[in-house]
Amino acid sequence: MKYDVCIIGCGVIGAAAAFELSKYDCSVLILEKENDVAMGSSRANSAIIHAGYDPKPGTLMARLNVEGNAMAEQLCKDLSVPFARIGSLVLAFSEEEEATIRMLYDRGVANGVPGLRIIDAAEIREMEPQVSKEARAALYAPSAGIITPWEYTLAFAETAVRNGAKLVLNAPVTGIRALSDGGYKLATPKVDFEAAYVINAAGVHSGEIHEMVAAKTFTVMPNRGEYYVMDKAECFRANHVLFQCPNQDGKGVLVTPTMDHNLLVGPNAVGVEDGDRVNNTAEGMAFVREKASKSVPGINYRNAIRNFAGIRANTDKDEFQISIAADRFIDLAGIKSPGLSSAPAIALEAVRLLNQCGFAPDKKAHPITTREKKRFRYMNDEERREAIRENPLYGRVICRCETVTEGEIVDAIHSPIPPCSVDGVKRRAGSGMGRCQGGFCGPRIVDILARELKLDPMEITQDGVGSQLLLAETKREVTE
Repeated sequence: MKYDVCIIGCGVIGAAAAFELSKYDCSVLILEKENDVAMGSSRANSAIIHAGYDPKPGTLMARLNVEGNAMAEQLCKDLSVPFARIGSLVLAFSEEEEATIRMLYDRGVANGVPGLRIIDAAEIREMEPQVSKEARAALYAPSAGIITPWEYTLAFAETAVRNGAKLVLNAPVTGIRALSDGGYKLATPKVDFEAAYVINAAGVHSGEIHEMVAAKTFTVMPNRGEYYVMDKAECFRANHVLFQCPNQDGKGVLVTPTMDHNLLVGPNAVGVEDGDRVNNTAEGMAFVREKASKSVPGINYRNAIRNFAGIRANTDKDEFQISIAADRFIDLAGIKSPGLSSAPAIALEAVRLLNQCGFAPDKKAHPITTREKKRFRYMNDEERREAIRENPLYGRVICRCETVTEGEIVDAIHSPIPPCSVDGVKRRAGSGMGRCQGGFCGPRIVDILARELKLDPMEITQDGVGSQLLLAETKREVTE
């Protein structure tokens, strides 16, 4: 139970750090308090790779955002993660907001963001016919992109595990004690672990983890954001990520396509006390509808197929809290937006900080840095025929909305980090993401999970303890 490095938390930041560290000759442990990776901010967010014009020049946020953005495209190719560099527009509706986008342009230039320019109303109409005619100008950032955030996280984590990292789920850290040799003992409800170095990537709980080893230096103030997921019929409303001018509450309500060709609308920004309990509210969704109509007035909310709420690990400081917090203990805390965009650069920063603490392993001669994943819905006819020849389960479509096959679901169940719930399959294979939201494919996925994991169907959960889908047998097949 002794490791060279322990990472607390397996959101995108912890997973990216594990991916980077797994390239070295060292033992890496990842402790995650939930039953899967990407269960906090990394699961529910705007799914955007920001260009990097928003953070103040000279900050860690500015540097790491631009560096992480530049790394994302190649990483996604290598790790088979859906990504598209579609660009973004920050819309201005008044003289005051035009001044704001000019300020953002200057920030972006100072931060090294490529290709920025300010466009007029005519060019906005040409690029975005559905945008309100009240938009007077916009900041265009061609380097912005959209991504599947839980797939990005999972790809980092799976590759780290294939490189030898150990992931322990359902293992919240309840205490940390410094050892006489300079390392740490970490207590969990399952068992205690020891590590020479520790990385705190615990998201909304990073303040609590920090205070287990050091004096308080920041306060986490969780912030809820609520979203609409619209049916594919609404995707034509936006070709780029459409922002409003930022204000004291953040980057404002946005409208954006997703990698699954839906339309995403949101979020609001509301402070909450409990970052583990994040739910949608009628007031929040009404606010999102009202604010989004300023940018794109024609959205038909009768085509909404899902609402969700996410959490941001805001702190009382307008900066990432990345530092050596104690001997051999690194904070990767306060990672709010643009954390998803910055993740791979933050991972490199974590390695540099560990080096400053004396961590100096050799690099592996041939680490695994790629991942392959089959997605039937994106294959051409010949690729589909070949997939079915290799595995006949690829010829059986389970999720008709998203064209997800049994072969993809079974591959996910036997992947390096297998799902243990219906939503776990959803995050890996995309089943249940479409118009019916799992109404048709859900029961079949329960059957497949039970069969492949050799479990009673009544043990299968939607996602987590207490979310069983089946409670009792009501019918029994009679054969003669």
